Amino acid sequence: MAGKIFVSGGSGYIAGFLIRQLIAEGWQVNTSIRNLTREQEVRGWLNVENSKLHFFQADLMSDAGWADAMAGCSHVAHVASPLPSNAPKSDDELIIPARDGALRALRFAKAAGVKRFVMTSSVAAIAYGHGRGKSHFTEADWTNVDSPDAYAYVKSKTIAERAARDWVAEHAPELEFVTVNPSLVLGPLLAPDFSTSLEAIKKLLEGSIPGLPNFGFSVVDVREVADLHVRCLTQPGLSGERFIAAGPFLWMRDVAAILKEGLGPQARKVPTRKLPDFVLKLLAFVDPVIKQVVGELGNIRDTSAAHAFDKLGWKTRDAKETIIDTARDMIRLGIVKL
Repeated sequence: MAGKIFVSGGSGYIAGFLIRQLIAEGWQVNTSIRNLTREQEVRGWLNVENSKLHFFQADLMSDAGWADAMAGCSHVAHVASPLPSNAPKSDDELIIPARDGALRALRFAKAAGVKRFVMTSSVAAIAYGHGRGKSHFTEADWTNVDSPDAYAYVKSKTIAERAARDWVAEHAPELEFVTVNPSLVLGPLLAPDFSTSLEAIKKLLEGSIPGLPNFGFSVVDVREVADLHVRCLTQPGLSGERFIAAGPFLWMRDVAAILKEGLGPQARKVPTRKLPDFVLKLLAFVDPVIKQVVGELGNIRDTSAAHAFDKLGWKTRDAKETIIDTARDMIRLGIVKL
């Protein structure tokens, strides 16, 4: 199955791998970027057949360009969503573009006669606000945005997905709507313009943190996240579905050990000592990014991808391969200076 598809946020990390896979499988792809002056740059690192890929200028907060971008498309992958590297001044800096961008994409998709709409959500919309007594999560779980551990990004992903599902139920019940909910996305890079999701690997390789905090996260490879999107776009009978894209839960000490083992001397700056919790709690008073996540200390959020395995035949690769591929590309592209 192949046709014409619109992928929002074409310069993004997940979108890049998704576009490459779609074109390899015979799709014509329309994609959006916020400024068309970047088109040649993005084409260069996507490295696909130019005639199969068309760029349009569109932004999450404006109607301009969306109708043209979706014209003639039967499928949409709405991947674009804000992912900041710093703490926002207010929650609305993330919530409004995430929610309004999803609703804008849905409105134009309905107007264009799109049949299948796959939205990139996150495990952030699943695994927060449940208390420390719960550590394993499935697609049946929803984040409680009123919880103290629901910081701005978590709220934005939850509110955007709920708003999208509510809109489809009310305005476009005929539209086949599916979400993909990835955990921490790592893996190879197409360009030095890297995703915020890779920041933890960068900090470990640079030795810019004095020790290993008691943080953990489920890891998933960007190549598998792209593949799950394609499966959600093409397999029949998925309307209303939700699929977690996640691999194993790893502590920072696990990730550091994988880097040490896989990279040898290139991982010489990766810390080996544990960073006491009280140090992070003190830093949270002066660092707004740490303040957002200090509540994660010692917390396990293990998200199960069993539904994607069973229903779609999806598979994940070894997390060690994903982490080493991330690190090697960060070194190759000069993102990390050793």
